[in-house]
Amino acid sequence: VLVGCGGGKYKDGTYTGEGQGASGAIKVEVKVEKGKISEVNLTEQHETKTLVDGVKENLVPEIIKKQSTEGVEAISGATNSSKGVLEAVNKALEAAAK
Repeated sequence: VLVGCGGGKYKDGTYTGEGQGASGAIKVEVKVEKGKISEVNLTEQHETKTLVDGVKENLVPEIIKKQSTEGVEAISGATNSSKGVLEAVNKALEAAAK
């Protein structure tokens, strides 16, 4: 499916999703502006700080760059945390899909 140049594939707004990390639920907030993912914020998590830092520094920018979770690899050493974030973002993006 081709998307026109005028906008992205998501409805503008702020969407939430929840996934399962290594140490419990991970909740995210995904902000969409002009049809594109502009921000991904972890609003609740119970993971180890170093794991979360790795996810925030590496995984989140990759999701924004690709405008999707498709093709985004889990962070080595933080696989379950990464999968939880990806799951949560996917749920938020389902709500944002046009």
